Amino acid sequence: MTSGGNFLIIIALLPFIGALVPGVMIRAGRNACAIFTAAPTLLALTMLLILAPRVMNGEVVHDEFVWMPQIGLSASFMLDGLGLLFAGMILGVGLLIILYARFYLSGEDPMGQFYTYLLLFQGAMLGIVLSDNILLLLIFWELTSLSSFLLIGYWKHLPEGRQGARMALAVTGAGGLAMIGGMLILGNIVGSFNLSDILQAGDAIRASEWYMPALILILLGAFTKSAQFPFHFWLPHAMAAPTPVSAYLHSATMVKAGVFLMARMWPVLSGTDAWFYIVATTGLVTMVLGALIALFKDDLKALLAFSTVSHLGLLTMLLGFGTEAAALAAVFHIINHLTFKAALFMTAGIIDHETHTRDIKRLGGLRRLMPVTFVIGTVAALSMAGIPLFNGFLSKEMMLEEASHTEWWQNPWIVPALATLGALLSVAYSLRFIAHVFFGPVRDDYPSKPHDPPAGMWASPAFLAVLVILIGVMPVLVEPLVIVAADAVTGGLDYAPHLKIWHGVTPALWMSGIAVLGGIILLALHAPLDRLWLATPRPEAKSIFDRLVGGTVALSRAISERSHNGAISRYLAIFVVTTVISGYLAWRGGGMPVQTRGMIPIPPVVWVGWMLLLVATISVVLMHRDRFRTLVVIGIIGLMISVGFVYLSAPDLALTQISVETVTIMLLLLALHYIPKTSPVESSGGRRFRDAVIAIAAGAGVGGLAYAFMLRDVETISEYHLANSYTGGGGTNVVNVILVDFRGYDTYGEIIVLGIAGLTIYALLEALLAGPAGRRLRNTDYSTDRSKDRHPLMMVVATRLMLPIAAMVGIFIFLRGHNEPGGGFVAGLVISIALLMQYMASGFAWTQARQRIEYHAMIGTGVVIAGLTGAGAWLAGKPFLTSAFGYVHLPPIEEFELATAALFDLGVFLTVLGAVMLMLYSLSRIARYAGETINVEPMDYDPSDRVSQARKEE
Repeated sequence: MTSGGNFLIIIALLPFIGALVPGVMIRAGRNACAIFTAAPTLLALTMLLILAPRVMNGEVVHDEFVWMPQIGLSASFMLDGLGLLFAGMILGVGLLIILYARFYLSGEDPMGQFYTYLLLFQGAMLGIVLSDNILLLLIFWELTSLSSFLLIGYWKHLPEGRQGARMALAVTGAGGLAMIGGMLILGNIVGSFNLSDILQAGDAIRASEWYMPALILILLGAFTKSAQFPFHFWLPHAMAAPTPVSAYLHSATMVKAGVFLMARMWPVLSGTDAWFYIVATTGLVTMVLGALIALFKDDLKALLAFSTVSHLGLLTMLLGFGTEAAALAAVFHIINHLTFKAALFMTAGIIDHETHTRDIKRLGGLRRLMPVTFVIGTVAALSMAGIPLFNGFLSKEMMLEEASHTEWWQNPWIVPALATLGALLSVAYSLRFIAHVFFGPVRDDYPSKPHDPPAGMWASPAFLAVLVILIGVMPVLVEPLVIVAADAVTGGLDYAPHLKIWHGVTPALWMSGIAVLGGIILLALHAPLDRLWLATPRPEAKSIFDRLVGGTVALSRAISERSHNGAISRYLAIFVVTTVISGYLAWRGGGMPVQTRGMIPIPPVVWVGWMLLLVATISVVLMHRDRFRTLVVIGIIGLMISVGFVYLSAPDLALTQISVETVTIMLLLLALHYIPKTSPVESSGGRRFRDAVIAIAAGAGVGGLAYAFMLRDVETISEYHLANSYTGGGGTNVVNVILVDFRGYDTYGEIIVLGIAGLTIYALLEALLAGPAGRRLRNTDYSTDRSKDRHPLMMVVATRLMLPIAAMVGIFIFLRGHNEPGGGFVAGLVISIALLMQYMASGFAWTQARQRIEYHAMIGTGVVIAGLTGAGAWLAGKPFLTSAFGYVHLPPIEEFELATAALFDLGVFLTVLGAVMLMLYSLSRIARYAGETINVEPMDYDPSDRVSQARKEE
């Protein structure tokens, strides 16, 4: 295994990066948009071709970007023969589709959006075929479902497009969820999530008791993605997408993902009876059923869609046989199917584009009116039928050869007979495509007068038709690629295969002859057989799916309406009761070590503090309807907790607790001004008793668990933090070093959540004030309720003197945080308190009128600074948020420390300050809606108020 010099990572990322461009370049015109869409695809293909000689020489190219090695997460990519084959297909056909779509899409279609979706899908498919980590593969797997949803539903105005997109997402997404379970099982069996390691552990996987669950779950993912029976129904309904999408999905990408997965996992999952009977049988049934349905479809794209289902079944069946020759035939047919099926879909799109119909019964005689399209479509259809001198014949013969000596349940006839029947039906619907569309008399009732399209539209399918002929007559052209890909599938072929046109008189030749002759007979009898088909009752997979979805939705709605009635108390009761029961069952299960310590003496002061805390807590429960009094008692509880932290030698926690408590109480005090003083009695006595029992049980459980742990010796990570705080993080304040270094990622997530909370409150109040509540506020007269001493002069002066002092204290706390109690979080809260006091003393409007900083920008700046600080560690080859520090001596200043953690703390500080002030700003908007006037003097009310008062006194 050799390194790819990061080429593979770049190849995988290029389509995603390129997806940013089409939406912008469409302003420069459709040609520019297409060119800049093709550029990243062409660049990725060029880089792939640079690596191709190494792969063709037997090397496996590997690139890796380690992310979280502790849990097996890494951006690991691998290029072997199978990956080269599929990546080349994805990128090569992608270029042809980009060219075709440029001329196919109308001026009314948002081309920039289409190309964006196409590149996103292309990147997701590349990720699947290049991933060397199954967790990464799973991510790309789900991305294909999401991006294909966007492509299939591209024509949003069509109901069938929206339904087809939803159906595809539901089926493939559900299969993807099952596949996640199977892949995780494989990773646990092997002890690694790297695909390279898993592919070397085939014997261990097949011998494991978890083999069958893993096999079934993975095959569910593969079968749903590749439309295998009984999940085949979603694929034809995806035909509502534009034809370029259909051609891409059906030939080289989406539906081939399941086949790729089976081929990739062939070395570790095949070779068992379970693999043979599940995979081969599913493929055989799908091949015959898909071909049968295709024969009686009148819509061109529907015919081709079900033919795709049939050929995917053929590939699945070959991989299910579990032999090297069958795997070789499957690889060869993947290439052949790509060429003729993409050409056929683009041909169908040309016919639809020019005649304005895809109904075969409204077509015919097009060979005279559209000669170029006729030649392309005929060549591709003959290949699909398996006629000699076209590439489809070669792989069909290899398939029939393998089927001819495959037994199913010790019966030597079932597989050959059904395989021949599938080939026969394939001949019939392929010849029907040619005869009923291109032959016959020219009609005079076409919806639009047919003619060949511009060269830009037929160039792509013509190129593929040329490949169909070249591979058909000179299979040696693709033989090296087929062999190297088959080597990757099987883990190394035990023989040297040779692709050739003539294999002699073999059972496969007789079976092929029967298929061709039978197909011609079926075509001749198509009219009466079609009437019989229409008259025969049969189950419709789509109807069954719709009924299942409808029943599931109805059941879900019934459960939701009974359990989710909007009562938060019910949700909390269910959650807490479940938690208590789970905790009790875990406790009863044992595992708790024996007691190793006794109780320490409790000083009288602690008893008093504990009693005060207990009384205050009970008071909250008893007085919770009086909102102001409850808030005061909650403040007492917060202060007592702060005292407890001080007593337990946790000054950082005490400082944070008292700061948070102060900010919270002040914000709630301001909010109480706009809500009733008391809350109504809404719960019955029985419900309150129920809630009391649940609360006591939960509290007793948590208290009992804490008590049990404090009486026992347990291992903690505190010793590690104490030992490495200074040497690893450059700080003596262990708590702050944990927050900005050891667990900086947690802190980064927390400040993002805090910023989101501030933005959410702002958005909620924005919507609230724009509605009926805002109108009620504007129409309410508050003048009689307002105090004429709203902003006492003494409080105004005190808060303005306090502001610079508080700012200085906040800066001091911020700077000392790495070595003493403090830090960015506490500093942000301290300065927030000082600013809050300005609002309380001088009023919302007066203070807000003097605001010079945009709080939204402050939150964003803080998050960006923290993120860039963390990402800066990558430049030194370190994990995200690894801090660096050093000591500097600048005479006459004594030696001092510089640490990147200070920048991260600055981001925390700005985010906290911005979030708190944005919440306060949201409340200030309520005040303005309520009619508060802006003070123009340092006193508490407007001169206009005094004039009006004087007039009243007169």
